[in-house]
Parts: sequence; C-alpha cells; structure tokens
Amino acid sequence: MECLKSSFLFSNPPFLMEEKKKKKKKRPLPILIPCSIQRDPWSPSFGDPTRPKPRTLNPKKPLSDDNARRIIKKKAAYLSILRRNQGPEAQTPRWIKRSPEQMVQYLQDDRNGHLYGKHVVAAIKKVRSLSQKVDGDYDMRMEMASFVGKLSFKEMCVVLKEQKGWRQVSDFFAWMKLQLSYRPSVIVYTIVLRLYGQVGKLKLAEELFLEMLDAGCEPDHVACGTMLCSYARWGRHKAMLSFYSALKQRPIILSVPVFNFMLSSLQKKSLHSQVVHVWRDMLQIGVTPNNFTYTVAITSLLKIGLHQDAFDTFDQMRSNGVVPEEVTYSLLINLNAKSGNRDQVQRLYEDMRFQGIIPSIYTCASLLSLYYKCQDYPRALSLFSEMVRNKISADEVIYGLLIRIYGKLGLYDDAHKTFQETKHRGQLTSEKTYLAMAQVHLTSGNVDKALQVIDLMKSSNLCFSRFAYIVLLQCYVIKEDVASAEGTFLALSKTGPPDAGSCSDMLSLYVGLNLTNKAKDFIVRIREDHTHFDKELYRSVMKVYCKEGMLPEAEQLTNQMVKNESFKHDKFLMTFYWILCEHKGDHELVASDPIDKFDATALGLMLSLYLINCNFSKTNILLKLLLGYAVGGSKIVSQLIINLSKEGEISKAELLNQQLVKLGCRMEEATVASLISHYGKQQMLKQAEDIFAEYVNSPTSSKVLYNSMINAYAKCGKQEKAYLLYKELTEQGRDLGAVGISIAVNSLTNGGKHQEAENIICRSLKENLELDTVAYNTFIKAMLEAGKLDFASSIFERMCSAGVAPSIETFNTMISVYGQDQKLDRAVEMFNKAGSFGGPLDEKTYMNLIGYYGKAGMMLEASQLFSEMQKEVIKPGKVSYNIMINVYANAGALHETEKLYQAMQRQGCLPDSFTYLSLVQAYTRSLNYSKAEETVRAMESKGVPPSCVHFNILLHAYTKAGLIDEAKRVYEELSTFGLIPDLVCYRTMLNGYLKCGYVEEGINFFESICKSTKGDRFIMSAAVHFYKYAGNESKAKEILKTMNNMGVPFLKKLVVGSGERVKTP
Repeated sequence: MECLKSSFLFSNPPFLMEEKKKKKKKRPLPILIPCSIQRDPWSPSFGDPTRPKPRTLNPKKPLSDDNARRIIKKKAAYLSILRRNQGPEAQTPRWIKRSPEQMVQYLQDDRNGHLYGKHVVAAIKKVRSLSQKVDGDYDMRMEMASFVGKLSFKEMCVVLKEQKGWRQVSDFFAWMKLQLSYRPSVIVYTIVLRLYGQVGKLKLAEELFLEMLDAGCEPDHVACGTMLCSYARWGRHKAMLSFYSALKQRPIILSVPVFNFMLSSLQKKSLHSQVVHVWRDMLQIGVTPNNFTYTVAITSLLKIGLHQDAFDTFDQMRSNGVVPEEVTYSLLINLNAKSGNRDQVQRLYEDMRFQGIIPSIYTCASLLSLYYKCQDYPRALSLFSEMVRNKISADEVIYGLLIRIYGKLGLYDDAHKTFQETKHRGQLTSEKTYLAMAQVHLTSGNVDKALQVIDLMKSSNLCFSRFAYIVLLQCYVIKEDVASAEGTFLALSKTGPPDAGSCSDMLSLYVGLNLTNKAKDFIVRIREDHTHFDKELYRSVMKVYCKEGMLPEAEQLTNQMVKNESFKHDKFLMTFYWILCEHKGDHELVASDPIDKFDATALGLMLSLYLINCNFSKTNILLKLLLGYAVGGSKIVSQLIINLSKEGEISKAELLNQQLVKLGCRMEEATVASLISHYGKQQMLKQAEDIFAEYVNSPTSSKVLYNSMINAYAKCGKQEKAYLLYKELTEQGRDLGAVGISIAVNSLTNGGKHQEAENIICRSLKENLELDTVAYNTFIKAMLEAGKLDFASSIFERMCSAGVAPSIETFNTMISVYGQDQKLDRAVEMFNKAGSFGGPLDEKTYMNLIGYYGKAGMMLEASQLFSEMQKEVIKPGKVSYNIMINVYANAGALHETEKLYQAMQRQGCLPDSFTYLSLVQAYTRSLNYSKAEETVRAMESKGVPPSCVHFNILLHAYTKAGLIDEAKRVYEELSTFGLIPDLVCYRTMLNGYLKCGYVEEGINFFESICKSTKGDRFIMSAAVHFYKYAGNESKAKEILKTMNNMGVPFLKKLVVGSGERVKTP
C-alpha cells in the first residue's frame, strides 16, 4: 500500500533482495616507462606519468579493526539495494558514526551485518512459530518469558511489525503492553492497524483505533491513512467515506498515496460521483496530485459525462508538468472519436507522439474507427504501418476495421488476405469480423463468397445477432432467393421489430422479380406492425403504390408520414403531400405555389399513378410541372414512356406521347429509339415504322434512331427491309456508326443472306469506316457462317493492323475459322495469343480448341488441354464433358470415356442425349455390343428418351460386323420405344443387306419402305442392284426410269456381297 510508505514502518521492505555484489578487481597500476622527454611547464599536471594522482585526495585514518570495514561495506551495499527497490521517494538513511569502542560493542551484539540483533531475530522467530498452534493452545506470557526485560520498546515494535498472522499480532501486542518498557504510541497502534487491515479484520481495527484514542494517542495522517486504505482495500466504501468525512473536521492532511488508494477503490466499484467529490476535496486542501491521481480523476469525470471538466483537468495536468499516461490519452481520444471531433483527436495523438508514448491497441482502434467514419483511408493505412513499426500486434478489432477500409478502397484481395490472416492467428472469434468480410464480398458483387463467410460463422457456433440477419438478408436479396430471404426476414422479426432498411430490401426483391402481390401483402403487414418508416422505405412503398395505381393507400400513407417532424423538409414527401393531399381537388396547380420545391422523381411517380387511374386532367398538369418547372423532368417523362413500353403498356405510352405533342413537346431521341426497340421486340412493326417516320426527318435525328429501326426490322424477321433501310440511309450520307453496321450484318447473317452481309462488310472496309471490336467480331463471325474462311482471316488481319484490340470472343471465332479450315497450327496460335492477351481464358475457348483436336483425331492433345483447363480452376460444364467424352469415344478409348462419364456425374452434371450417344459409340467401337444395348435401354429409366440416332449406331455396328440378324432385332425394337425409323436407319439396314449379300431380304425391306423413301439416291440405287442380281431386269429398269425422271443420279459402284464398306451418302 502506497499510503503506508514510512521510514519507520517500512525500514525493512518485503521485497528486499539478498544479492551479493561481486568485488570488483582492482585494475593494476600501469607500468611506468621513463622517458627522456620532459613535461613543458605550461601543460596541466594531470596525465603526467611522473606525477601520478594519489588514490584518495583525503585518506581516512585506518580503523582499529579490519572486520569493521567489511561490515560497513556490506551495510552500504544493503542500503543501496534498499533505496533502489523503494523507488525515487526513498529516504536516504542517516549514517551513524561510531567510535572504536562502539564498534566493539556492535560486534559483541553479534549482528554480523544484519539489521537486528540476535535476540530480536529470536523473538521474531518465536512469535512466528506460534502460528502453527491452534488458538488457545499457547500462552504468550509463558512463550515470551525468556525475553522479559531484554527487548526495548523499539525492538518490540520491530518484532510486532515482522509478524504475519493477525492472532500472533494481537497476542504479542497484549504481552507487549505488560512490559515495563512499553509506552502508548501512535506508531505501535499504526503497525497493528496495518496488519489488521491487510487480513480484513476491520472490526478489530476499529476497536483498536478507539483504544488508541482512549489511550490518549492522537492519530496522525499515517494512522488515519492506514484506516482509510484498509476500508478501501476491502470495499467498505460507506465506512470509508464516513471516516473520511470525520477526518475533514480535523487538521489532518492525507498523503497523495492515500487519496490514490481511495479514488482507485471507488472507481473499481463505478462510484464515479464519489471519486469526483474526493478529487475536488483533494484539490481544495492543496494536495498535489500525481500522474495516477489525474488518470483516475479524468476517467471518472468522463464516465459521469463531465467532459469539459475532464479536458480542463487534462490541461491542468499538462500545465503542472505531469506527463499523462497512455490510458489518459486513450480515454480522451476515444471520447472525441465517438463525437466525431477529428481535429481534437489528431491534436491529442500528435501530443502523445511528441511525448514519446507508444499508443496502445485500444487507442489505435479508436483512431482507425474515426478514420473509417471520416473516410480518411490514407491516414488509417499510415497508422497501421506505424503499428507495425512499433511492433503493436493487431487484435481482431483492428483486423475488422482494416477489412472494412480495404473494402471501401476496393482492395478486395487485401481484405480477403487480412481475413485469412486473422483466421490463421486464431483471432477470428467475433461475428463483427465475419460480417465485415461478408459485406466486402457483397460490395464486390460476390454473393456466393459472402454466403460462404456466413456459413463459416455458423460452423463456429456463433449466435446470430440482428445485424447478422440483416447482412444475410442482403445476400439473399442480391441473389434473388425469395424463399431464403423470407425465412431470414422472419428470423429477424423474432429478434425485434424489423428495421426500415431490411423492409426496403424485401420490397426491392419483390418488385425486381415482379412479385406484385407479395409486395402488396408485405406493405400491409409492415404497416399493421407499425414499422418505423424512414425516407428510403417511404420511397419504396410509394413506388409500389404508384406502379399499381393504389391512389387511396398513397394518400393515407402520405398523410400519416407528414406528421413526422423529421420528414418536414423532405422534398420527395412534401411533393406528394402537396399534390395528393393539400391540393387534392385542385385542377390548376401550376401557379398556386412556388415551384422550386417540386421533386422530379415524385412527380414522375404521380404521373404514373394518375395515368393508371385514367385521371388525364391531373396527368396533363403533372406533365406541365415536369416539363416546365422540375429539374430533369423531361428525362423522367421519357423514362416513364420507356417503362410503359417494357411492361407492354403501349397504349398508355402512346397516350403520354400524344399529350406531349399537345403541349408542344417532343420525346427525346433516346426515348424514341427505346420505344422503337420495344415495338420490335413485341413484333409491332407498324407502330415502330410510324413513330420512326414521325421523328426521322427531325434535324436532331442521329444514328441512335436509325439503328433502333434497323434492329426492329431484324427482330421482326424483315432482313430485306433492314438492308434496304441501311442502303437508303448510307446513300443519304447518314452515319450509322459501328453499332448500326453490326446490327445490319448480324441481321442478314441470321437470315441466311450472306451475300448482302458480305456487301456491307466490303463497303465498310473499303471506305475505312471507324469500326470497334464488336463490329470486327460480327464481320468475322458472318464470314465464318458463310464459309468464306480466307475472307474471315483477312478481316482479322485488318483488325490487328488498324490497332483495334481483339477480345476473347475474337480469338474464339478465329479458332473456329482455322479449325474449320483444318489449320490447327494457326488455331493453336490464336489460343496462345488469347492466353497472353491479359485476360483469363474461359471455358468456351478451351473447349473450342478441344473440339477441333477431337475432329482431327488428336486425342492426346485434347486430353492434355482439358486437364490444363481444370488446373486453371475452370470447372467443366455439361457441354464441356460431352465434347471431351465424344473425343474419347471417336478415338475408341473406352476406359477414358467411362472414367470421364463417372467424373461428370460426381460433379453433379446429369448426362443428356449427346452424352449417351458418345457412350454408345465408344462401346460399339470396342465391339462391346451388349453394353451398348444396355446403355440405350437404360436411358429411358434415367429420364432421357432414346432417339433413332442412338439405335442407328447399334445398327451400323451390327451391319458392319455382318451380324444382320442382330441388326434386324434392334431395328424391330424401335417400335417398342415409340420410335419410327428415319431415313438414316433405312439406309443403314439396306447397306447391311447389300454388303452381306442378303438379296431377298434386301428386296423385301425395300418394298416395305419404298413409299416413304421416294427420291433417295442410295436406297433406289441399292434396289436396282438387288433386282439385277436377282434377275428381275424389268423391275430394275422401272426404278432406273423413275430415277431419271426425278433427276436422281444412279450409284454404279455399289456391289452386292462386296465385303467392304461402302460409304452411305
């Protein structure tokens, strides 16, 4: 206890260190070497080897006993340790000079360097040994009988002070009072009070204090301080304050350590008002506070809201030359940070750095939080760098703030790395850190990763707070998962009334997915639950009301919201209130009030509301307000027309356009183009042509309008009209731009008019029109589909020479160009260029080249590229698996085919008809016909009905192997699957009969199918050969005559029973 520091009470401190200093070896005197050079007379005498300095300037007389010097030196070392352990406030003991006779007596006492004599040490040990006996088993008078008359009063006080047990103290003090050398003194009572206070025997301490008063001993500041510290130590604050109040009536001034003890104890129990009361008393009586006192006082002043007093105390502390502790700076910085006082925070922090005080992690957290709120991100990152330099290890709060700051700066990878580092350090324990990372993922648009973070939080068994449900709801809203969002909103509602932001999120989800009924029901529910509306929620609800024409509900909600004082200055609400409620029945609103208070968005919504309710008078007035007075009103009207067009409300859009014309206004060109585009999507070509004719001759018409009409023709399948409009406009010198040319070329290509598309391309290249990447891609793709591969390649070279950067789509198309042209080396070159272009390759690019590898029979290269794609963390889809399975099947690699088929199913990709086709082909190529048939029959049970193509592979395999009976069996099974054989099946069966020499069966088969296969070259030619081989020349000539009349050429190379395969055309 600091309050009991006294030269008497603590002459033997409890933390005395028994260290022995090693004797320093005396340095040997330097060997003097005589020199012939003499010292000059004006040089100083020191350093002169001829005149060495004596070891002591004033040598003392030697003592009579050498042992005394050893004792004195040990005593000096002991006192040095004593002063060092007591700190800067230690009192230096006064040296005692002894004569030789006194030293002899000192040695006879046999202290041998100890503080006390042997008899005192023996008394201390004797009393201490009584602690092992039960109370009542010993009599202190009998135990101390041998010490009667041997101990002086001071030595008895020493024995009393050295005791540990309160019973031994009480018993020894009672024995001590019986001795002749005893005299009542405040010192001895203070010793006993201190020991009682240490063990919590406050009742005994109080009785002893009264005994001291009865004995006529006037308590001093040490005794009173001891009592106060005892009360404070054991939390007896009521008694302590009562005792303190009594002391204020006496001329006793307590020391600073006692006040510190009292203040600290009161503050631990959150009695901050009492702390401030004692603090002010302390200042009033003139006690000078120290560093600790100021810290406790400032803390309590802040706790009870006396912020200005706390700052005044801090300034007083600085003016008195007391350097504040880090915790004081931290408290003041935290307070100012919460109130947003950025300048004051920065001043305190700079002062703290000037004092050389390293900020704690709590101070850094307060500073980072303030910088985050003020969006001062560079200073926040600078502070974190300073933390690293000062080796301040960040905790989870710091990492959470850093994650948020990185998210605001768009440094999503750095935020993720910080989150992972927190996880690896084992500091990921708070839901705030998880949710901070989830919000960063939401900001970056990666909803799946945000949900993964929340799932990780669930697995950590952290309870979900309201904020966690709010973030989870935002994830599901962005992902448009209605069921999960509704479940999360229900869970949020169980924690309390849902906040307005979450309600706005739910409404935006319903409106975005066009779930109008759910949106209406939701609004009814939140209004019945008396949900607190903010401005954003009011806007969301009014958008629904206006879109659905719910005029009474809109009026009711507006009347309710206008009563809220916080909405009085909201322009959006007041615009609704002014028109819907205040001037509900007025028909002339334009000049009745100042127009600078109108909100254009609100006017646009009300325009939609009155338009749906067919209130054309109000519609006309709102149009005047929007077009004449509201800022951005024309854009609002244009957007409304576009929205009506998108929703199929063409009649209302036209009506709005007519009202605009009556008011002498015209739609913006972008609005007209959008309207034409929507007409084209809905196959309303006549309306598109009418509105185009109305605006095309406008002096402000531009390529946006022309391109929209060309696109409308394309959407309606009128490629000729699109081409004619393109020619007409270009002949008039109108600039369509790269977009218009791309639309025209793409339209003609989709309609199969490749020559017209080529004409536009040639003209564009010849005239050196400025083309973009999309235009070049359209040109190359058009020529690819037209089969003009060399021209497509030349367009790509022209694109590169013009300095237009190719896209990944460009390289994909060029791979197809070179792949179809069987120039695989150039296709590989395009693939490598795409990889070095900077952007990552996608699945389509990989599979495009793999497909051409398969067609060229390069199975190994295709397999290596497929593995490389998976190493790049590109997950193959169903199409990719089908292409690769087909490559293996065509190469006859049955094992690889089955292995990849199983991997496809493990990845959750369900096989389709193309998958089974490749699988059947792999089995037939491996001559495993039974497995092939089993696969075809199992298709229907797996939800994929087999087609004639699957059976034709079996037919082809059996006929090729000469197994005609098996082929006939499979052919006859087609009807059991509800299939009618197609032309390919007929050809395959007839080719089998022809090759194996089954003439009669071939003739019968032909006669059974001849009515449904008229005009087929192979079937009729095979029939001729069958009839000739059977000797029926007349029938053969009849079929030949029919072929000649139909213009079908005859296949002469077919041979019955040839034994070699003949390609079926």
